Amino acid sequence: MALHFELVTPEKLFRSEDVYQVVVPGTDGDFGVLEGHAPFMSTVRDGSIQIYATAGSTPEIIPVEGGFAEVNEKGLTVLAEKAG
Repeated sequence: MALHFELVTPEKLFRSEDVYQVVVPGTDGDFGVLEGHAPFMSTVRDGSIQIYATAGSTPEIIPVEGGFAEVNEKGLTVLAEKAG
């Protein structure tokens, strides 16, 4: 099972891939998303997204500034003001 993850900025599609888990810096605290997560929306605070390619792997860290995150049946989409 894999979670489809997309990170989008106003300039481009920054990342689109299937991963194990993503941890997002939400304004009410960090939240992790796995395949099959319930639908959810949150604003994103300045911080870092952690992308886990597989269970137990070392996360890839991507700095982000502001934006929104949405989890739906298709996966997780983060619309960030800035990324990288």
